[in-house]
Amino acid sequence: MPQPRIMFYHDGRHPLIYMYEPPMQKEEYEAGVDELVGTPVDALMFCLGDGRTVLHNTKVGEIWGHNVKKWSHLTFHRAHRNARCLIRAGHDPLRLICDRAHAKGLLVYPTLLVQQGRGEPDQDVRCSNFRFENAHLEIGAGGDLDPDFPGLTCLDFKHEEVREERFALIEETLNTYPVDGFELQLNYTPYYFHPDGVEAGRKIMTAWIGRVCRAVKNSGPGRELAIRIPASIEGCLQVGLDVREWLRRGIVDVLIGQTFSGPELLDATVDFRPLVEAVKGTSCRVHAVLHSHVDSDRLAEATIEMIRAATCNYWAQGVDGLYLAHWFGNWPYLASFYEKLRELPHPDIMAPRDKHYYVPTETGRYPRPVTEPGVDMDLPAALDVDKPTRVRFRTSDDLPHWHKTGRVHDVLLRVRIMNTTERDRLCFRLNNKDLPAEHLRKINQMYRMSAPRYRTGSGYWFVYRPDRVHWPGKGLNTLEVTLLKRDPDITSQIYLRDVELEVKYLMGKNFHRGQDPDLGPYEPSEA
Repeated sequence: MPQPRIMFYHDGRHPLIYMYEPPMQKEEYEAGVDELVGTPVDALMFCLGDGRTVLHNTKVGEIWGHNVKKWSHLTFHRAHRNARCLIRAGHDPLRLICDRAHAKGLLVYPTLLVQQGRGEPDQDVRCSNFRFENAHLEIGAGGDLDPDFPGLTCLDFKHEEVREERFALIEETLNTYPVDGFELQLNYTPYYFHPDGVEAGRKIMTAWIGRVCRAVKNSGPGRELAIRIPASIEGCLQVGLDVREWLRRGIVDVLIGQTFSGPELLDATVDFRPLVEAVKGTSCRVHAVLHSHVDSDRLAEATIEMIRAATCNYWAQGVDGLYLAHWFGNWPYLASFYEKLRELPHPDIMAPRDKHYYVPTETGRYPRPVTEPGVDMDLPAALDVDKPTRVRFRTSDDLPHWHKTGRVHDVLLRVRIMNTTERDRLCFRLNNKDLPAEHLRKINQMYRMSAPRYRTGSGYWFVYRPDRVHWPGKGLNTLEVTLLKRDPDITSQIYLRDVELEVKYLMGKNFHRGQDPDLGPYEPSEA
């Protein structure tokens, strides 16, 4: 079996079973495959419903909504009805996906959301009876944890009953459906043990994953086990996932490193190098999770320039492939979606093309985005007088090389400072060099009556167009911002909210930029 280079996560719900009116047609369900045909996607990572319940014809697990009599959630009710109708018509949803994918040349890896919390029976209509009836198996069952602990109502994997329930669903899927591998999504709610039991839990989890791996290998030739984890190896250890031991034992074929799993935010700053280094000398591969959501005050989904920036950063770190997570948020897929997909496997093609790097920050939906264990955010960052604040970001562009060929059109560094006034004095340094004032343009957005998506409050953009001496370098860059003088009449905390870098290229030496649709048709007078 060929090893997939580009994996696409489809949650089986949002752009599919939620969207279509019951009774859902076979051809409508097959659209989950058809929409990716002809793209660089090699493997469809297809989610098994909610994880606690599923949307296919299981005999050992529980079907979504089987225990609900009256529904308070219309969309979840629709998913239940569509699944039931397909099964009654003889069209098992998971088998439909497998058969259609193979007919169109795609591999299929079912994805299990291994861990998830539990709500109340009258509200959590996607939950299983196993979960409702076994609260004593939860991490917080002892009542000794902070009520805000994120894994409070998650299953504690120290219990054999928990591991058996999860394994039975995996084993059934492997033995019943023509799949090409299986994915354990361990980064959905990455808490598996009581904090006091993490150290002992690592051995328990390693043994369980070893059992899953054997089941995958014994179920059919060439099948692979892929595991999605927090991108930080140390962060994994903190929750009971001993990645290095898995590699030593050879019980994982693909490690999928991810940040911002919850808010699904694009992150061009991820450091995958520890994972890449860890798999050296093993048969395991590393795939980098690539999100497409931005949720800024200007954009919902990333532009192609943002996708290029993150993708080239990932390839430059030596990853073996990409994992496109939550790209289904672009549905229904338009030409711009397919344009982004087309370039992904080819960093050499993207190298001299426009890129837009940005550092993850607060968003409209997530003022403080949730991060995985071991992962920190640089932004937003408070500014205090005479105390430098540093933000690091990676770039993959070899600007000196492309300058020699006459291809570099423009380089723009944008920094947004919130709660600042015209009386404040700030200093900006990039890679230990002061950015000259003559390269700066300030944009006053202290007050905005409207915004493309949402208003962010009082701020100024500081936009630098640096010369070659001050260009960012390939690899890691450090921006340093120092508040030299604060407006004495203001009490609000001044802070650094946004850092963005745009690199723009020409199609050829001395070429024009009129090929860009947003700039309109080319006119000779614009050259």
